[in-house]
Amino acid sequence: MSVIEETQLRGTLIAIDEINDRGGVNGRPIEPVVYDPGSEVRSYGQYAKRLMVEDGVSTIFGCYTSSSRKAVLPVVERLDGLLWYPTLYEGFEFSPNVIYTGATPNQNTVQLCKALMQQFGNRFFFVGSDYVYPRESNRVMRELVRANGGTIVGERYLRLEADRSEFLPLVRDIKHAQPDVIFSTVVGESTTFLYQAYHDLGLNPKTVPIASLTTTEAEIRAMGYDVGEGHFTAASYFQGVDTASNSGFVSQYQKRYGSDEPTNMCLEASYFQVNLFARTLEQTNSMDTRRLRTSVMGAEFEAPQGCVSINPVWGHADVWTRIGRANRKGQFDIVFESSSSVKADPYLIGYGRSLENASCR
Repeated sequence: MSVIEETQLRGTLIAIDEINDRGGVNGRPIEPVVYDPGSEVRSYGQYAKRLMVEDGVSTIFGCYTSSSRKAVLPVVERLDGLLWYPTLYEGFEFSPNVIYTGATPNQNTVQLCKALMQQFGNRFFFVGSDYVYPRESNRVMRELVRANGGTIVGERYLRLEADRSEFLPLVRDIKHAQPDVIFSTVVGESTTFLYQAYHDLGLNPKTVPIASLTTTEAEIRAMGYDVGEGHFTAASYFQGVDTASNSGFVSQYQKRYGSDEPTNMCLEASYFQVNLFARTLEQTNSMDTRRLRTSVMGAEFEAPQGCVSINPVWGHADVWTRIGRANRKGQFDIVFESSSSVKADPYLIGYGRSLENASCR
């Protein structure tokens, strides 16, 4: 997972440095305590416990996969800590000890499904990494596709550590099934292998694209710009978002890490959630979990993606809905954008399953 987790760490540290450069919070600097779980699920829970018990830390920023979040969840709930989780996820979860700042299915999956069925067709092939997020995300997408007259012509899962050789026979099976769309929930380094196998076997993204919720600018860079070109991702943020806040954010990031280093949605959420935390801490002047959580509800921040807020009903962020298509420069051309942030609805309560009236509110 390092291809994306490293950028989440960078986003967190940049936010902390900016806050400290401005004098910290109420005159005191934020001091990060950092552990690297090495993408091992068990280590996340162990390090969360160490942070809270040995290091005296009550507020934790981190986790990429849903498996790692679920490893940390019982620790922060038992010890009354607060986890800020900056990754899109499958929804259908609520905890009084978590602030969720990534997109939920109503903020990415619904609009992506509608766009794909309108432009390419209703035959979907699902491929994912074998853990909770891909299986649950595919469950949501499957329900949407079938409820709107589509069919699932195949569904396959590969281990998280799958290497390139394992994707070649998979893509041959996809080619044989003749889907209109490939919906990918493959994550981490394996993402590059899926797209490279697709490219090697001569499939054409103009007619049968890969569409994803997890393929960011970081993965496109790793697989090769020519390999990623033409494929779709739904995300709250892309580097090409045209806002003044994003221009400064990208400039600051590349000044620190290199002019060829792209930003991405997970990095951006990691960045803005630290800023929301700092503003809330300034108001409460207390690290007490309940006071922080209560105070952050409804809080707004002008993030690089646009104005975001923490939805007081769910403790999830109201973020933007966008769909991008990767270009030859390793960036995404934005082909759909909501007019404002979309209210979080992690349990998909607020609408039916028909896509006819699907819109961003």
